[in-house]
Amino acid sequence: MILTITPNSALDRVLFIDEFRPGITNRASKTIDCIGGKGLDASVVLRALGAETLGMTFAAGARGRRLVALLDTYGIAHDVVWVDGETRIAHVLVETSRHRHTHITTSGLSISPAAQDEFLRRYRSHVGQADWVIAAGSLPDTLPTGFYQTLAVIAQEVAVPILIDCPGAPTRAAFSAHPAIVKMNRAEFAATFGSAPAAIAALKKEAETVAKREHLAAFVLTCGAEGILAVTEKGAWLASSPLQQEVNAAGAGDAVSAALVWQLTVGDGWPEALRWAAATSAAVVLTEGTADCHKADVTRILAETSVQSL
Repeated sequence: MILTITPNSALDRVLFIDEFRPGITNRASKTIDCIGGKGLDASVVLRALGAETLGMTFAAGARGRRLVALLDTYGIAHDVVWVDGETRIAHVLVETSRHRHTHITTSGLSISPAAQDEFLRRYRSHVGQADWVIAAGSLPDTLPTGFYQTLAVIAQEVAVPILIDCPGAPTRAAFSAHPAIVKMNRAEFAATFGSAPAAIAALKKEAETVAKREHLAAFVLTCGAEGILAVTEKGAWLASSPLQQEVNAAGAGDAVSAALVWQLTVGDGWPEALRWAAATSAAVVLTEGTADCHKADVTRILAETSVQSL
């Protein structure tokens, strides 16, 4: 079982328009509600791939109830700590003529110390049964910066590897707990470390420097059309898939976390796990819903996906 953690859950509202034009009324041709929050989106992908997953999150209010109803629709097992307030909404603006998407999010939940303690209590009860943990997404302002560090320490106590997907201070704080994988995109790497070279070779060198300094076993960077860069103790690779006709790319990065961990769980090495990660990420952009994908698309794209040793 792969346990996913989403501290800052969201209800994604995807609005399809031809092209955004500021200063005038933009009318959506279609609107759909989807599961939001990086960890829960990883669970959506895992479910599509046929992997067992349990999603843990905080939720509140009517949007929280709508989010849980969507989890039930997907058949995703979940453990939700309910708090006061309202689950945030993330508007995903999809411009169909430009094949691009933009997120507009509201503020996160207000989580009391008691709710945090309850979440950690439940996490301790689940983590020992997990093969991997994926902890992903931003932290609400009311959670401490060291929240991911705490999750990593607890996972380490029961010898369960954890992937952390979050830029900035929360991930830097978790370095001392030695997560098995740290993942972010190129822009997040730049915001976290102050540099993100344009060339893959230079980016690899920068990632290796960070990994060595922080004693990280693996650093994974998603680089858009250039693919997925992985710097690990066993080697470095770049995985890439053919460009797809994008419908909605929201959740494509979360698909990388899901497929990568899933394949490592079943015993594949890094090159094959990265192939699946790249193919699954590419398959996600073909659907309208956040993180939705079809395994048939993944399998088709997998045959055209390459992994290069760097």
